[in-house]
Amino acid sequence: MPRRAFRIAYDGRPYSGFQRQPDRPTVEDALFDALRDLDLAAPPAGYAAAGRTDAGVSALAQTVAFEAPDWLSPAALNGTLPATVRAWASADVSPDFHATHDARRRSYRYHLYAPTLDDDRAGEALDRLTGEHDFHNLTTDDAGTVRRLDASGERDGDFLVLTLAAGGFARHMVRRIASLVRAVGAGESDPERVGRVLGPDPLDGPAGVPTAPATPLVLADVTYPGVTFAPDPDAVESALGVFAERRVEARTAARVVGDLCDGIE
Repeated sequence: MPRRAFRIAYDGRPYSGFQRQPDRPTVEDALFDALRDLDLAAPPAGYAAAGRTDAGVSALAQTVAFEAPDWLSPAALNGTLPATVRAWASADVSPDFHATHDARRRSYRYHLYAPTLDDDRAGEALDRLTGEHDFHNLTTDDAGTVRRLDASGERDGDFLVLTLAAGGFARHMVRRIASLVRAVGAGESDPERVGRVLGPDPLDGPAGVPTAPATPLVLADVTYPGVTFAPDPDAVESALGVFAERRVEARTAARVVGDLCDGIE
């Protein structure tokens, strides 16, 4: 069978991450269950994913690739996926394509709630983080910690949206960067602390950088040389409908909690 790559979007809040785990719901489990419901092997031949997202992390452009029959479109896959997981685009790829190893660049967005943050200080921290550095103090990994990072931030109301892009990321790196930027922008740390974090000395315990919450994080894009994904109109319509409903639910919940906060004297 030909090999095909699929773009997968998901609300990560109900899941214990992307990768399969014993006795915990994961996005990959949902995907494999959907393939079995379609009488396909799970995992299918040649299967690989662009990356692993942690519990609570969402994705717009998670990418999986495997040998798939011609009839398996994103819309067909959505017919057996749960509503929180939607395929929305696909691309035919070469027989040796690997969704993990062939990824050229990965981009994340972190929606940092920061209504009083000093954007200039946060921007200075992001500028200092941009470039090639050893991020050993911003990950739990012991190896592969040197990365070339592009980092920027854009104000959107009460949120500072951080966009971080690199060829790959070490474990927890994005969330610890978000924590460091927040601390600098809030005046809890001076901008020079970024240099100390990127320095050779290990920073542990109180001197270390904590990991920011997972739910504001989105895997926004994964790029592959020479691969162009074609949106499936029916799948796009399904995904937009599902996630629009979830947005309304989230906004309604926020108003209810806001009513409680405003009413307590």
